[in-house]
Amino acid sequence: MNVLTVIVHFFQQGGVFMYPIALVLLAVVAVSAERLLFLLTAEREHRALLKALAPLMARGDLPAIDALLAASPAAIARVLEGAIDRARVDSRRSELEIATEQGLMDVLPAFESRTHYLATLSNMSTLLGLLGTVLGLIGAFAALGAADPAQKADLLSSGVSEAMNCTAFGLMVAIPALFLHAHMQSRTTRLIDSLESVCSRFVSAISGRPPAPTAAA
Repeated sequence: MNVLTVIVHFFQQGGVFMYPIALVLLAVVAVSAERLLFLLTAEREHRALLKALAPLMARGDLPAIDALLAASPAAIARVLEGAIDRARVDSRRSELEIATEQGLMDVLPAFESRTHYLATLSNMSTLLGLLGTVLGLIGAFAALGAADPAQKADLLSSGVSEAMNCTAFGLMVAIPALFLHAHMQSRTTRLIDSLESVCSRFVSAISGRPPAPTAAA
């Protein structure tokens, strides 16, 4: 209970700019949770598809590959399906590479979206904290002019302390947001590199040997 009291007192002493910083904190939590859930799901689907796909590519079992991709929810499956569709028309490596590049261009924005918001929110939190501190100091010094000389030292000390709370809260939000941005960006980059690697190996496996028509065909 003492901890909660300290937190509430800290928040109340920071001034009005503590509220927009709190909104930034909520936005950081929401964006981080959404991105982490999306990336974890994408990584799990990608690993499952790759585990099942690797032996099929090694055997060159193209009909089985086609069926596996059709059943997979992974985004990379749609890219590889596009490569197979292109192979039915022209199985040259250059054509398949173009097909996978176009497919990746369609799916990659979903992996990269919203992560950059974390860096923006980090900067916003820092700047809002500084703005709240500056305005708090202006108010504190303005109040000194009409204060009793014996109370000026106490007023100044209290005003500076309250103004510093805003900067402290802004930094407490900004630092984790910056760390989360770096983590999400690194995780996204690793996943994209893995997708590109799978596409390259897949093109090598099916180039020059178009798959048999599917049952639907």
